[in-house]
Amino acid sequence: MAESFKITEEELKVVQEQQANYQKIIEQLGLSDVRKHTLLSQLDLLLPKIEENKQALEEKYGSININIQTGEYTEIEKDDGENAVVKAED
Repeated sequence: MAESFKITEEELKVVQEQQANYQKIIEQLGLSDVRKHTLLSQLDLLLPKIEENKQALEEKYGSININIQTGEYTEIEKDDGENAVVKAED
């Protein structure tokens, strides 16, 4: 069996107080709010990665729509303005 070591009584007291405060806060906030915050943080990290990948794919393939199930893509036709409808101003 591995040798056991201990932190000081004062350090243990600080850790215990911090954990008690953490539990109290979690109970007050509600677990769902904590999960929401965690998910929003994860989303904040994911969105720039999505945009970066989108730009890399656009540089390689041009403007495309990708079927995320199959990986097939179709080019997006750019509107050259010939078929644009212009409203006459009164």
